[in-house]
Amino acid sequence: MSYSQLDEKYEFRDIRPEEAKRAAEIEQLVFPPNEAEEPEKLIEQVGIAPELFLVAVDRKSGELAGFLNGVATDEESFRDEFFTDKSLHDPDGRNIILLGLDVLPVHRGQGLASRIMETYCERERARGREKLILTCLPGLVKMYEGMGYRNMGISGSSWGGETWYEMHKELRSE
Repeated sequence: MSYSQLDEKYEFRDIRPEEAKRAAEIEQLVFPPNEAEEPEKLIEQVGIAPELFLVAVDRKSGELAGFLNGVATDEESFRDEFFTDKSLHDPDGRNIILLGLDVLPVHRGQGLASRIMETYCERERARGREKLILTCLPGLVKMYEGMGYRNMGISGSSWGGETWYEMHKELRSE
């Protein structure tokens, strides 16, 4: 599906406080138990930094189809404490640590994850951010490289007992 078709089908915007619980439920549905962020921590993050969540809302049903969330920081690499210690968020941080890209299975296969990622990137570039940083499992490295992320190698993260690759995307204009 083209981005313009996705834009017709979904509204892309910041999360609303009343959507925090549903976002936490989606996180539990789309990630294995060892990888999902604790519901209380995700809900806490909505309260602290709702502007760093980007949700895709199905225009017909009004339901959340997916979201991307992160925290702002001046740090240059990913660490697991970003999931558990929300005080690490610095609203003026130069970089964004992306914590999760969640798309409900019924909304997959049409390019929604890519559109969420691109919209988030555009928004944070406009806000003056310098870099997006994420971790992914080995099978997703190529997908993120296709979105313009650079593979920095194996991350120091051991979240969920997994081996993660750290990916960076520069947002500054060349």
